[in-house]
This record gives sequence, C-alpha cells and structure tokens, in this order.
Amino acid sequence: MTYLKQKRQSRFNGFTLVEIIIVVVILGIAAMMAVPMFSGAADMQVRAAANRLAADLDYAKGLAVTYQKSCSVVFNPANESYQIQYADGTSVKNPVRPDQDYIVSFSTDSNMSRVNIDSTDLTDDTVTFDYMGSPYAGLGTTTSLNSGLITLKADDFTMTVNIEPMTGYVSISGL
Repeated sequence: MTYLKQKRQSRFNGFTLVEIIIVVVILGIAAMMAVPMFSGAADMQVRAAANRLAADLDYAKGLAVTYQKSCSVVFNPANESYQIQYADGTSVKNPVRPDQDYIVSFSTDSNMSRVNIDSTDLTDDTVTFDYMGSPYAGLGTTTSLNSGLITLKADDFTMTVNIEPMTGYVSISGL
C-alpha cells in the first residue's frame, strides 16, 4: 500500500505546463521592458551632443539679447566642432573656463568622441542671432534664416537640432 502512495505522489511533483507558460510570458514581458533601457554608447553620445548643441544655441541667442550685440555659432563639420563668437569676429569666452574661447569639439571630448556633425543647411555653416534673438543665415548678415537644421550622427543613430526661422526656437528631433 505504501508503494502505491509513493508512486501517486511522485506523479504530482514538478510544474504543470500552464505554470511554465505563465513564467515564460512574465519573463518575456520583463525582457521587452528592459531592452529599450539599454541603448548603445553611440545613442547616448548623440543625445548628449544634441542637448549640448541646443543649450549652446540658446546661450548664443541669450548673449545676443543680453548684450544687444549679434552673436554667431560657426560650425566646422570637417573638425566635428563649433564655436560661439560675436558677429564682428570677437571670440566669446567660455563661462566655465574664462581663459579659453567657447569652442566645442566632439572629436576631443571623450563623452562625445563618436559624434559627427553630419550636415548643416546653414549658409556658410553659420547661424547669427541679432539683438532680439532672431536667427539669420551666415556670419553677420541680414539674410533671414529659412531653415536651420544641424544633423548629428554616431554609427547608425541620427538626431537633428532645428532652429526655427523668425523666433530662433531650438528643438531636437531624432529616431
């Protein structure tokens, strides 16, 4: 009699198919939620660079309004860099390091070393903000900005910083 009881009990040890399926579904849902949180280094670098660029464009616009003096952001896609300067060519000093000009170089910054300035649709790769914060095409010109797109890229990840004509509002879009 004890042999039959032991045999019956051994049949019920373990997991049922339904229990296994439920566990697999829960693990699948958890994995789908976790995957977007793990983005690559290139993605993070482009996001950081786009945020930095947007902040620097706003900074240049703020300088122009504050000092009532046109201020330009000059891009150098070949060197993966840009510089903030006044429209008369005088360099703006870096507020963090006052002994240095305000130049941002993605290639020398270890946090953004994979980022490339893929393209700009700016005249002479320059945008100038006047004393009211309105953007203009080129360095020290009076030609209104029609479009202000700066595309940043690292590996296959791309983000675009957009400067709105007339208002100079800066926004970021990306895939």
